Amino acid sequence: MYKIDFEKTGYIHFMGIGGISMSGFAELLHTMGFKITGSDNKESDITKHLESLGIHIIYEQVASNITNNMDLVVYTAAIHDDNEEFIAAKEAGIPMMDRAEMVGQVMKNYSCAIAVSGTHGKTTTTSMISHIMLAGDLDPTISVGGILKAIHGNIRIGKSSNFITEACEYTNSFLKFHPTIGVILNVEAEHLDFFKDLKHIRDSFHSFASILPSNGLLVINGEITNYIELTQGINCNYVTYGFDNDNYDFCAKNIVFNDLAYGSFDLYHKGQFIDHLDLQLIGNHNISNALAAIAVAFELNIPIEQVKEGLSTFTGTNRRFEYKGEIAGVTIIDDYAHHPTEIRATLESAKNYPCKNMWCVFQPHTYSRTRAFLKDFASALSSADKIVLADIYSAREADPGDISSLDLKAELEKLGKEVYYFSSFDEIENFLLENCTNGDLLITMGAGDIVTIGESLLGI
Repeated sequence: MYKIDFEKTGYIHFMGIGGISMSGFAELLHTMGFKITGSDNKESDITKHLESLGIHIIYEQVASNITNNMDLVVYTAAIHDDNEEFIAAKEAGIPMMDRAEMVGQVMKNYSCAIAVSGTHGKTTTTSMISHIMLAGDLDPTISVGGILKAIHGNIRIGKSSNFITEACEYTNSFLKFHPTIGVILNVEAEHLDFFKDLKHIRDSFHSFASILPSNGLLVINGEITNYIELTQGINCNYVTYGFDNDNYDFCAKNIVFNDLAYGSFDLYHKGQFIDHLDLQLIGNHNISNALAAIAVAFELNIPIEQVKEGLSTFTGTNRRFEYKGEIAGVTIIDDYAHHPTEIRATLESAKNYPCKNMWCVFQPHTYSRTRAFLKDFASALSSADKIVLADIYSAREADPGDISSLDLKAELEKLGKEVYYFSSFDEIENFLLENCTNGDLLITMGAGDIVTIGESLLGI
């Protein structure tokens, strides 16, 4: 395996440089003194930012992008072996590695490397920990899978030995990381185009816990079914967190929500009351995320006042129950939820938000996920008063022809829900303009480009 020389630096080419993670690490390595170039299929605000730093980007992935003076080519999981650049780099004998291996090698440069894993909540929890570390003056390097307002982007390059990033389980990529503190937020069936079943997923998370060093720490949600199984045989200590149970190391009690559905709770550590905390986020799921962040903060010896400061100033990242605006008395929120558990958590929490009718405009993400969780999607979406469905966002998949949003519509109709389907965003926008009324809450939801519907309605 090729080893990046962080002393000598060199020339690294990023295939898919516009990705939220790839772009951040391209900027980080550029700052370290590496020559960086990249390719992507389209221009974006992210790629424009990289270009403003002097990074050359080519907006097509062709063989001529690969030159013999490159020391390394890094590629994303979305790049397949029939890609022209991939083939050219391989034929030229240029060392190649995937994004996860590159991230893992970067992590070795930090004595405190935090990796946040879980089926849901990685971006939010990573952002919470980042806010707390900033409040505690720990000067962290941060890589987050969203745009975090506190750092004006998806990457912050610190000068300390502290590093934090998300750790995704897809294709077992997080097993190439080298964390000293690992977080497991939840473990559920997901990415079934790669994993065989839930046992396969649980085995993967157990392997993630097992890579932590003996002087490291695992922070794990004690409410994960049989979480002990995930900690068996690991090399390091672990702490748990959860709700209303003093058996957890970190516990939230006396949870209440205000008129904007924001949560607050009493924090207990090993059965002892610590303090009362207020969040600027909705839902029990975000209180759970906050407990994970607090557990990491305690390991880093960050005082509780700075923990409270960090959490109180965090209002979310982009596309996580993000307020987009208001038009004709209709409040428009956007949310990245694309798994039934995430959808249910968001919509159930949104019931605390003051509104007349809750609309959910949902864009399913990938055919395999829609097929695997069809009934679960319907059940989760049924928490909304009215549902509008867009076509499935294919992402990395080809249309198999045996699943569509109409199948989801049929399942929702079986549940007696008021549900509509339109094949174009223009039709959806026109329908919403005619049917949403003053006092309604409109949530655009999904991991694709559904966000543009709300933005179009608002003229932004």
